[in-house]
Amino acid sequence: MALAVLSGASASAETLRVATYHTSLSRNGPGLLLRDLQSGDDTRIIATLSVIAAAAPDILVLQDMDYDADHAALRRLADELTGLGVDYPHHLALRPNTGRPTGVDIDGDGRSHAARDAHGYGFFNGQGGMAVLSRHPIGDIRDFSAFVWADLPGGHAADVVPAPALDLLRLHSVAAWDVQILTPYGALHLLTSHASPPVFDGPEDRNGRRNEDELRFWQLYLDGWSPDGARFAADRFAVIGTLNVDPMRGEGRPGGIGPLVTHPRLQDPRPRTGTGGTATADWADPTPGDLRVDYILPAAMMDVAAAGIIWPGDQPIMGITAEQAAAASDHRLLWLDLRF
Repeated sequence: MALAVLSGASASAETLRVATYHTSLSRNGPGLLLRDLQSGDDTRIIATLSVIAAAAPDILVLQDMDYDADHAALRRLADELTGLGVDYPHHLALRPNTGRPTGVDIDGDGRSHAARDAHGYGFFNGQGGMAVLSRHPIGDIRDFSAFVWADLPGGHAADVVPAPALDLLRLHSVAAWDVQILTPYGALHLLTSHASPPVFDGPEDRNGRRNEDELRFWQLYLDGWSPDGARFAADRFAVIGTLNVDPMRGEGRPGGIGPLVTHPRLQDPRPRTGTGGTATADWADPTPGDLRVDYILPAAMMDVAAAGIIWPGDQPIMGITAEQAAAASDHRLLWLDLRF
């Protein structure tokens, strides 16, 4: 399947632009993101707004954005984008697992309420959560964030989770949602999560095994299993988000990402950067290096009209320079135009 890589405006009326963006909209304390959004002079936020406005997706999934119960930061972000001509009247943010205490010493350091002892790493509950911004109404939502890791069929929890936490530690370190978007062309389901990085652990490879199982969760879901027994039956959908593992390089375990990108119900459009690569994160060379860790994998039956990554080379992409993209985040915005 040939893909056109666009360098201009948003998708036409016959297509729907879907994007995912691992931002740097996370801070080390509650309320600090809202403060920085209100200041109007945070250079990283200004660059982030510019990148989103340039891509102008119809549906945008955000990772690493702090959650607050009143959704004040998300509403402020949406207001700022409206000022740039990109209107998102429909928002979604649910309380994530990051920073949510387990009360158990997960990492064996003698403490039970530190950032690494939470269901997902975080200094406060809500740090580095997820959000959805949409031009179209949001329909049914299935939130799988509370699913316990040990309950995943064939999972690795029993091998790496301390016994006191085995019956309570959640699988998803951030969140996992099945979100229905009610577009003019029919419903589109976003199967979205922000998986654990498969590093920052020891020889037991707890994070690597958790990442593998977080991705296996979506494989099983597509195959008909679900935590509540309700089979996923939608035709139009996409696995979307930061999966935090490269199929070819890095420290991730291949048992999660490999079967997902080759799943018969999915297709992998392999969007490209301005220099022709597929990496989506700009990390230090040589280790870990630039890796492909952010994905949009639409249903196999869907028509992908165009795809791209806003990672400019010598020439701007959608008016965004390499300097602007780097200033916004060490990840790059990834988008697809889906033709219904």
